[in-house]
Amino acid sequence: MRMAELSAESGVPIPTIKYYLREGMLPPGERTSPNQARYQPSHVRRLKLVRALLDVGGLSIAQVREVLAGIDSPSDIHHVLGITQRGLTLTRGQSDERTRDWAASKLERVAEERGWKLKPGNPVVEAAISALGTFASLGRTEVVDRLDRYAELADRMAELDLASVRDLPDRETVVEGAVVGTVLGDALFAALRRLAQEHASAQTFPRES
Repeated sequence: MRMAELSAESGVPIPTIKYYLREGMLPPGERTSPNQARYQPSHVRRLKLVRALLDVGGLSIAQVREVLAGIDSPSDIHHVLGITQRGLTLTRGQSDERTRDWAASKLERVAEERGWKLKPGNPVVEAAISALGTFASLGRTEVVDRLDRYAELADRMAELDLASVRDLPDRETVVEGAVVGTVLGDALFAALRRLAQEHASAQTFPRES
C-alpha cells in the first residue's frame, strides 16, 4: 500500500507518519522509486501500537522508542512489558520524609509477603508509596490496615490481566494488549468497584424504614 493508503488504514495523518519514519518509530517501506515506497500490514499494526502507547498509555516519545526497541530486540517479553508499565501515567502526591518512610515500610512488608520485588526508582513503587502516605496524612488508615488483602486482590487481578494477553500471537500484540488492558482495565475496574461499593453500602447501611 502507498502512504495515503497507510494513513487511511491506520487513521494516522500522513505528516505524523512521516514524523514517525524520521524518528525511527516506524520501519521504512520498500522503495519503489526515489519518492515512493510500499508499506505492509505490519506498518499499520506498528502505527496502531505507537498510537496506543502515546494516546492510551500516555508514554512519551522517548519511552515509546524504548518500548519499540525492546520489541525489535531479543529482550524477553517480561522486560518489554516492564518498560511499558513503568511509563504509564500514575498519580503521585507529596508527603514529608517521615510519612514517606512509614508508607515505604508498609509497602515493603506487604511486598515481602507477596514475593514482589521493589526496585529503587521504579515510578510504580513511588506512586504506591505516595498513595499510602496520602492516606496517612489524611488520617485515613483503614485501607492501609487492610493493605495485605488489597495486595492479594491485586495479585489475582494481575493473573487475570496476564492470562488475557499470554496467548496472543506475537510480541507487538501482547504489548498493545497489555497497555490498552491496563489503562482501560483501570477505568473498568474503578467502575466495577463503585458498583460493588454501592451494593455493599446498601447491604451494610440499609435505609431506615
